[in-house]
Amino acid sequence: MTEVPTIELNDGARIPQLGFGVFQIEPDETAGAVKQALEIGYRHIDTAEMYQNEKGVGQGVRDSGIDRGEVFITSKLNNGFHNPDDARRAFDETLNALGFDYVDLFLIHWPLPTLYDGDYVSTWKTLEEFKKDGRARSIGVSNFQVAHLERLAEETGTVPAVNQIEVHPYFANDEVRAYGKEHGIATEAWSPIAQGKVLDDPVVTRIAESSGKSPAQVVLRWHIQRGDIVFPKSVTLQRIKDNFALFDFELGTEDFDAISGLDKGEDGRIGPNPDTFDYIPD
Repeated sequence: MTEVPTIELNDGARIPQLGFGVFQIEPDETAGAVKQALEIGYRHIDTAEMYQNEKGVGQGVRDSGIDRGEVFITSKLNNGFHNPDDARRAFDETLNALGFDYVDLFLIHWPLPTLYDGDYVSTWKTLEEFKKDGRARSIGVSNFQVAHLERLAEETGTVPAVNQIEVHPYFANDEVRAYGKEHGIATEAWSPIAQGKVLDDPVVTRIAESSGKSPAQVVLRWHIQRGDIVFPKSVTLQRIKDNFALFDFELGTEDFDAISGLDKGEDGRIGPNPDTFDYIPD
């Protein structure tokens, strides 16, 4: 079985660099998809309260027969629960839904810069409680900009283990990545293939053809070589397999640089801007 590289986080934990994402997978399809992914060799599953499929993730792990300790599971705090008491209740519900007594990584999903009077610091201090009592082995953030991270550094005592942010060839997000690297915060890349938009790019298709790989494999390999943590999502068995097959080839410097050159800066962003995004789901 392919050995997926792991990255050491700033708290000493190790996270598989390649995982399986369940964003937008229907709750009743999640257990089956997770079980398939684990059978292929994935050992890192990324979910969130907002996805409403944590129960399926836990069931998929149990159905696989793989020991819980061998699977790295991430979930994220839903946007409506930033107040400390709400965050504590939401975290309890995450553990209950998964059916486990801990998660490997728990994140604040969005900073929500104006809601809750812009107070994501007390939320972060609540996550510190979860880490201290062992129910979250590591804690981190998602969609935090440099200013958000700097505020956490000034007002709290724990550096996030990871920052999960939008990253893909059209939006390299290098300012946030560079801050993370400087301060020991690992970067997780969501939407690593830009929701498929980058797969038809002539640069990507040329490299895919010359390497005998699919466009998605080429882009995911670019992330791996950059040091990003990625967790592509699919419910199609062959794509789940293809997305795992990233470690039998390497991009040369010229091809790697060509993909890096596709960056459009903020014009390439496809998701919400964390500086203004204040969405709370119904």
